[in-house]
Amino acid sequence: MDYTDLYINGEWRKTDDRFDVINPATEEVLASVASADIADADAALDAAEKAMADWAARTPRERSEVLRKAWELMTAKLDHFAHLITLENGKAGTDAKGEATYAAEFFRWFAEEAVRADGLITHAPSSGARIVVQHKPAGLAVLVTPWNYPAAMGTRKIAPALAAGCGVIIKPASETPLTMLALMPILEEAGVPPGLVNVLPSRRTGALVDHMLHDPRVRVVSFTGSTGVGRKLLKGAADQVLKPAMELGGNAPVVIFEDADMDTAIEGTMLAKMRNLGEACTAANRIYVHADIAEAFTKRLAERMSALKVGDGTDPSVDVGPLVNADTRDKVAAFVADAVAKGAKVECGGDVPGGKGYFYPPTVLSNVSEDADCVHDEIFGPVAAIQTFTDQADVIRRANDTEYGLVAYVFSENFKRALQVCERLDYGMVGLNRGLVSDPAAPFGGTKQSGLGREGGHEGMLEFMETQYISADW
Repeated sequence: MDYTDLYINGEWRKTDDRFDVINPATEEVLASVASADIADADAALDAAEKAMADWAARTPRERSEVLRKAWELMTAKLDHFAHLITLENGKAGTDAKGEATYAAEFFRWFAEEAVRADGLITHAPSSGARIVVQHKPAGLAVLVTPWNYPAAMGTRKIAPALAAGCGVIIKPASETPLTMLALMPILEEAGVPPGLVNVLPSRRTGALVDHMLHDPRVRVVSFTGSTGVGRKLLKGAADQVLKPAMELGGNAPVVIFEDADMDTAIEGTMLAKMRNLGEACTAANRIYVHADIAEAFTKRLAERMSALKVGDGTDPSVDVGPLVNADTRDKVAAFVADAVAKGAKVECGGDVPGGKGYFYPPTVLSNVSEDADCVHDEIFGPVAAIQTFTDQADVIRRANDTEYGLVAYVFSENFKRALQVCERLDYGMVGLNRGLVSDPAAPFGGTKQSGLGREGGHEGMLEFMETQYISADW
């Protein structure tokens, strides 16, 4: 691999301490990657502070043009990034290409948003003073990203931070650091100044991030990952009263009414369940199907799932690659075993294959009980757990009966009813007759234990800005 060292101040820094990145399809070592320590974090903070002083002073159009160039350069190398994503994450080639395309799009979107940090001038009704409101760069940002989207979770944070005028230090997941490191030459060529973006792979994630969160120069922490880790980061952020942007866990319900278009519901469920092999916080986790159509829906879904080809994602004919590691595969297998023990029926899949690689077959479970573990926790794998319902109010209650509130999906041809149901679902996002909600132009985020703040849309840039109000008379 070309880029396996720390990236600090526009330079590649070697370390004696390194860790291996494993190909989940073959269980072979892909690369040995440098592991950052506290001194490296301090060097990255110093570099980001210096670089941000100039970057924040540039005009919005100058920042915009650099981001636009980054989109152009990354788009020209989508196949390269897709291949790298497949190697370290495992996802199939088509899925990896989709992620690379999605990741690049954040640079284009925030190139456009960089010039739209609009303020306000108005006349105070009582005092007569002028109210002047503007948005300013918040300060240095620490970005912590997960392994399930090695490219997109980084660009979704880097692009708005740069658009806002901030310098960043990004800590990629130890399972998948190579994609983010490979992005740095693209940013260099696009015109991102040395030190503005720093990448610190590390096996000391907790200590490293906590140290940076207690540096007074850091003003924003943006994290995507589990709710448990998010809570810990929020506690650390509280000591410095940092701006938190937290995209945490999910437990997405899919509600399919009896009047849903069957083809749309099947396609939407496949996308919501199998995008990224189900290793996504937006993945369909609980599938509620009206009893009148449950048998037909389950049969068709099982046919579609069982037809998917499982294998090494570097093979272009493969639909489903491996899960990211053995722990994730074993957790998925445990969810299936628990559901079956509590009365679920395996319609397809359900067995861990032998041989190398962390593979698990696409699986459909019917008659899943309410007390099954997979109903209350993220499966994070290719398992569709189907339950039935007959009453609208009851299914809304069941869908909302979770501490999470990231995304839900609703399928119905009765548009009035569908919108009424969407409004009663306690989720930050709802896919209506769609199995995909993620879009750089939309505010991505959840309610309850699924996080704070939004990524994407106009709101995504404001997470890296502070609102300043000036009171004046003229």
